[in-house]
Amino acid sequence: MGRIEMSDEVVWNRSVSEVNDGILIGIDKPARSYYIALTLALICTGIGLYSWNMLINKGVGIWGLNSPVYWAVDITNFVFWVGIGHAGTLISAILFLFRAKWRNSINRSAEAMTIFAVITAGLFPMIHMGRFWVGFYWMLPLPNTNNLWVNFRSPLIWDVFAISTYLTVSLLFWYIGLVPDLASIRDRVKGFRRLVYGLMSFGWTGTTRQWHHYETGYGFLAALATPLVLSVHSIVSWDFAMSMQPGWHTTIFPPYFVAGAILSGCAMVYTLVVPLRKMFQLEEFIRKEHLEALIKLTLLTSTIVFYAYGVEFFVAWISGNEYEWAIFKKRATGPYAFYFWTMVSCNCIFPLAYWSKRVRNSIPIAFVIAVLVNVGMWFERYNIIVSSLVEDFVPGSWAHYEPTIWEIMVTVGSFGWFFTWMLIFCRFFPLVSISELKLIMPKPLSKKASALKEGEVHV
Repeated sequence: MGRIEMSDEVVWNRSVSEVNDGILIGIDKPARSYYIALTLALICTGIGLYSWNMLINKGVGIWGLNSPVYWAVDITNFVFWVGIGHAGTLISAILFLFRAKWRNSINRSAEAMTIFAVITAGLFPMIHMGRFWVGFYWMLPLPNTNNLWVNFRSPLIWDVFAISTYLTVSLLFWYIGLVPDLASIRDRVKGFRRLVYGLMSFGWTGTTRQWHHYETGYGFLAALATPLVLSVHSIVSWDFAMSMQPGWHTTIFPPYFVAGAILSGCAMVYTLVVPLRKMFQLEEFIRKEHLEALIKLTLLTSTIVFYAYGVEFFVAWISGNEYEWAIFKKRATGPYAFYFWTMVSCNCIFPLAYWSKRVRNSIPIAFVIAVLVNVGMWFERYNIIVSSLVEDFVPGSWAHYEPTIWEIMVTVGSFGWFFTWMLIFCRFFPLVSISELKLIMPKPLSKKASALKEGEVHV
């Protein structure tokens, strides 16, 4: 048994009913900080809705978009939130297939993060359109008999396919894992709440047949979701890589985007889990060993991203394309240098502190670094999109872009929207998977087996 499993002795000394009580007590009585956090998230959501309302009433002219910068903060947020959702599938599905037990304490929060991050990302193509009800249906895979509807050769259309597929599989994977826990809550509550949880748990009673079907279905969806981690963000990267735009037209984008997505997602899981474990009194179940394992995964993906940054510059230099090389030089030394060096510092330099075990085990310091990684990953997407668009092959069309207050407000609103749904989820559903925690708990021994173990029976 590994070091992390041995550290779970506190849980092993608990009975099944005590584990239920320990995980669900936070749902019944969340800390006061929970309501403070929910209020702040709702305020941020209101700011975003107000900004969106102004966009609809006045048009996209209130943003700083110009020619040639036709994508900016809106698509930056879209790519950022799609990336955030990827670590949820990685932690929950891939680590499940590898039987990594440390995931059992954080997989539920990672799965929920995936759902709400993808929902948040899905808002931004509509926000980008302005009056979305006029033309959003053109993005849907409707019949194309006369070649008048969607263009199936466009990578943007395949974004719709990829993200809708990813959301569907993630929802099924999340909900199937939640069913046994919903039954545990059903058996604790009364009245209308019991009826609601009973309907949501589909009459789960925990029979051997039900567990067999549960484990089969959960394993199948884990295997199905695993390639989605690679495919979905690869498709998002093709939105850029399939163009001839300097700074975008590169084959490194698919693995580069996937590594960055996992990095930002791992950092976001840590950012979420640290305060939530305090709000819902889950320190006994989400312990430092589990958080340290998550940090190690963050450090690994940070190293990969650091390498990708270097390869990008090397390829731009060795390609002999003067436009490509000019873009990368200007990223590091031009008007967007602040965004570039913020990206490098937050994603590559600050995470190096995670090599120190003392830093990994210091939750406040590790939390600050995780927040900085999220900041850096947002600036990475901003840096890729904006600094590449401002200069193309025609110098006469070059321009400069800076976000307006309305774009900043809609970004704040996206974070408020995401955290609002996350906090609401934690209020009504367990943040730690009760069923998976029980599955790795030792089974009770019979009296004869217990006697043999203690040396009381001699053969």
